[in-house]
Amino acid sequence: ELVPKGLRVRVSSCPPNIMKVTVESKKGLKTNLNVFVDKKTIDEKIGARLSELSKTVAIKGFRPGKVPVEVLKRQFGKAVYGEVLEKILKETSTKALEEKKIKVAGQPKLDLKSYGEGKDLKYTLEIDELPIIKLKTLDSIKFTDYEINVSENEIDKRINDISKNQNNFKDKDGISQEGDLIVFNYEATVDNKTFEGGQGKNTQIILGKDLFIKGFDKQLIGVKKNQTKEVVTSLPENYPKKELSNKKALFKCRILNIKKPIPVEINDEFAKNLGAKDLEDLKNLVKKQIQAQYKMSLDSLSKENILNQLGKLHEVELPDNLVQQELAIISQGLKKEDIDKNKTESEKIAKKRIKLGLILNELGEKNNLKVDEQEIKKEIQKQVQSMPGQEKQILDYYQKNPSAAASLRGSIYEEKIINLIKEKSKSTK
Repeated sequence: ELVPKGLRVRVSSCPPNIMKVTVESKKGLKTNLNVFVDKKTIDEKIGARLSELSKTVAIKGFRPGKVPVEVLKRQFGKAVYGEVLEKILKETSTKALEEKKIKVAGQPKLDLKSYGEGKDLKYTLEIDELPIIKLKTLDSIKFTDYEINVSENEIDKRINDISKNQNNFKDKDGISQEGDLIVFNYEATVDNKTFEGGQGKNTQIILGKDLFIKGFDKQLIGVKKNQTKEVVTSLPENYPKKELSNKKALFKCRILNIKKPIPVEINDEFAKNLGAKDLEDLKNLVKKQIQAQYKMSLDSLSKENILNQLGKLHEVELPDNLVQQELAIISQGLKKEDIDKNKTESEKIAKKRIKLGLILNELGEKNNLKVDEQEIKKEIQKQVQSMPGQEKQILDYYQKNPSAAASLRGSIYEEKIINLIKEKSKSTK
């Protein structure tokens, strides 16, 4: 109970000559180490810790700071031994890995063989090692770089599509038709009884959008201003009051106004309403947006092609534990029969991901690539600018989710490595 079965080691200072490390076995990337720490070293550390406690612990019958070490040992010996043992395991396991120059892939398994007060400490470390990767030159890699040319017609078409989504209506006489905006009050009943949420004033819907309740719009086609129209429809399945979901409801609608859509004039004023300086500026912004969308898709294809070539260039022995971890991620949420059915393909994907991850990481380390906090802030700012009106939600999300910022760091790091490969490869524009 005092020592975890698995131990994630941390770099920590460790006094010299307190242990002996021997390699018990080594097969491929699997290495087992035997670690020995003599009881004298452990007793000295326990004595030092008890001496520390004697200065602060208050025990009835003894003056503060004057509690004999033997008394403390009887009362706190087991707890102090556990504390000292955990510290020694962390220090010595880290030192053992450093001494044998082992880079671990994942968490080593620690197995206690002999321990206890007044005994030598013996334990084994079962380690999955990271492979040694011999990087190849990258000048044989070829990729396509894209420059996106956008025609005036494409820009005008996109702006025209935007204008169609801008609601612009004018009062009309006569009967309603699809596309018109209807303003109405309503009272609804189910089985001749009113219900909470069954009343509405100045409700607006655009006929044909079907955004209110499914099938509601069609029944208001052909109505006139000041008319009362009864609409019968089923309340949605996700209605807040569960007892009313899917129930037939009668809506008595009083039509207050009918408005017809009128085309939006595409001019400087229209552009300003969308946040541009003028129409010319809007055209430039739309052009950049179209270029960015195509560039992102095409760059993804180039990246996939680069990674495929990178994988073929290198032979890498894969740590089995990392492959199994990746398989677990791929299979998450799948039924057992689907996992079994896709096992071969999933293993192939897992091995490819781990292989490429190890190669990319080696390239990053060898070229001293790093991601600083400023680059992460810059990326978050870019996301903020691309989603106007949601600035606070985006910033709050990254502040409350450290894992999201860590993921962002990973994607920036990977992008840096891909750019490095591109610099050393042959490109076709």
